[in-house]
Amino acid sequence: MFPPFKSPFQLEHIQQAWRQFRLKSSRSLSLLFALGISLSLITASCSSNAPTPTASAPSAAPVASSAVTSTTTVRIGFQKAASVLSLLKSKGLLEQAFAASGASVTWSEFPAGQPLLEALNSGSIDFGYTGEAPPIFAQAAGVPVRYVAYDPWGPKGEAIVVPQDSPIKSLAELKGKKVGVAKGSNTQYLLVSALQSVGLTFDDVEVKFLKPADARAAFERKDIDAWSIWDPYLAVAEEQANARILTDATGLAPNRGYYLASQAFVDKSADALKVVLDEVKKESEWATNNPTEVAKFLSSSLGIEQTVLEKAEKRREYGVLPITPEVIRNQQKIADTFQAIKLIPKPIRIQDAVSNGVS
Repeated sequence: MFPPFKSPFQLEHIQQAWRQFRLKSSRSLSLLFALGISLSLITASCSSNAPTPTASAPSAAPVASSAVTSTTTVRIGFQKAASVLSLLKSKGLLEQAFAASGASVTWSEFPAGQPLLEALNSGSIDFGYTGEAPPIFAQAAGVPVRYVAYDPWGPKGEAIVVPQDSPIKSLAELKGKKVGVAKGSNTQYLLVSALQSVGLTFDDVEVKFLKPADARAAFERKDIDAWSIWDPYLAVAEEQANARILTDATGLAPNRGYYLASQAFVDKSADALKVVLDEVKKESEWATNNPTEVAKFLSSSLGIEQTVLEKAEKRREYGVLPITPEVIRNQQKIADTFQAIKLIPKPIRIQDAVSNGVS
């Protein structure tokens, strides 16, 4: 599924690095992204200054009491575009929920899912939310991340777009074309799945790995022929960048989000985790019934026009739902695809990272 890039590493060097990675779990997540990507799609280098994580394996020793007390501190990682956690933070709802027990809440903002999960691995945060791809990379790196619930979001919240005047009318016509996508994102899997649906692979297109802002600029200059992107940037592309949807993710990718926690938090702070999930669920229900208010809030936070965000809000779903066998199967399919194309260097079993009895 990849374009014909020439890797600067010889196979034995990669294999040696992978052995070192397995022995040094403290650098596991950052190294995985470097190794997984270099194995198959070397392109512009990743400019991450992520902290050095220290993975801790689940302990067989008896765990501490899970009761919420005044000594409990719940550390939340969030991204601005992940509106439910952003809403909770802005309203102080978690702080109110923990007020009676005297527990405290701290918040850390992250630009993307990868650094958020690196912080989870290093013990800097206890709980966070990302899309489908980051926890797959994290689990493959040996990070003790645990799926505790999922957010349905919905397949209409991501799409492959082309300019309105583009001659491209079908997915098959992407062959030989330049396609922009964020590396390691949900929409990378969408692109894989869409190409496979018409008998193509990444080798049949020229992939350009670009962050959303850079991809939009390239799209408007027509430096790329198509763009695989998610909301709210998808809505921005439609409303402000003259984009036409070639296909959304319906029938191609689930486009779910995941609420994730560290193993230590699941083991030692189950009561606090339940409070967090309960509050997230309440705010998700509010967001479902108030898309205009959510768009208004996000507009000031993201610097995107409210009318554009309303378009994105009205086609997404909210929820805090239990991890079912179907959800696991779909996430496993994504993981297997990433492993087959060498984005992750070994098979993983999603079930092993699912926390039972929490969601």
